[in-house]
Parts: sequence; C-alpha cells; structure tokens
Amino acid sequence: MVKTNAMRILEREKAEYKEHTYSGGALSGVEVAQALGEETERVFKTLVTICAPDRYYVFVIPAASELDLKKAAKAAGEKSIEMLPQKRLLPLTGYIHGGCSPVGMKKPFPTFFDLSAEGRKIFVSGGKVGVQIEISAEDLLRVTGGKFAALTR
Repeated sequence: MVKTNAMRILEREKAEYKEHTYSGGALSGVEVAQALGEETERVFKTLVTICAPDRYYVFVIPAASELDLKKAAKAAGEKSIEMLPQKRLLPLTGYIHGGCSPVGMKKPFPTFFDLSAEGRKIFVSGGKVGVQIEISAEDLLRVTGGKFAALTR
C-alpha cells in the first residue's frame, strides 16, 4: 500500500501505528468498525468545525457518538462553533469526507480528542477512504498538539 501523508508524518514523528484497510467506499464510522471487525468505541471520526470569522477546530470523537457543539465550543474557548460545510473540507484540510485524518491537514488546527480515547489505542482515518490507522491516543496528542476534552452528548 502507498503511504499517505498522515502515515509519513507519524513515521517522521516516530509514532507507532498499524495500518488497516477496508473496502466499500466512504462508510459511516459505525460501518467502518463493522468492516474492520472492531468495537465501535475504538473507531473515531474526525470532525472539522468553524467559528466566525475564520477559526477552525478539529474534534476526534467515537464513531457512534455525536459532537456536542456546546462542549466543543467550551473546550476550544469559544462562545459557539458550527460544523464546517462539507464542500469546504477538501480545500481547507486536503482531505475528503470519509478520509479526513487528524494528522497531516494542510495547516495545523487546534485539535481535541474525546476523553474516552485517553489511555487507549484507537482507530482514526489514515487520510484516505478505506484506510484506518490504529494508534495510541497519546501518540496522536503528541503529533497533533491536541488535548483531551469532554466532547460528546
């Protein structure tokens, strides 16, 4: 398999990860967990938000969970935030829907990981649809400069 930008960054930062692949296109996070034969609590999705005028934040939460925008705003130190429109994802991050990794975006954005990831190995997108990376949440925090926060409903 060809290395993605996310994988190259993880290797440069000496972060241990394991690559997993699945077929079926851009699936929901729950469907990705099923395709991988993994517990949904270990598969995380990467969501990008915007706060006017042009401040962006990345939130990584369990695939079956919903981002609580009030908790997310509090974690980011903002009054309110909203989801980034899907059509803006690729130009902003370099990633498409279903293949957005918290590692290797065009520019670094403040990144927050749900508390449920703490102390665990989790799955996140490898930067391409059909590719997941299994990695410790602590390595992801180190590489992204992220923080843990309560983010879900």
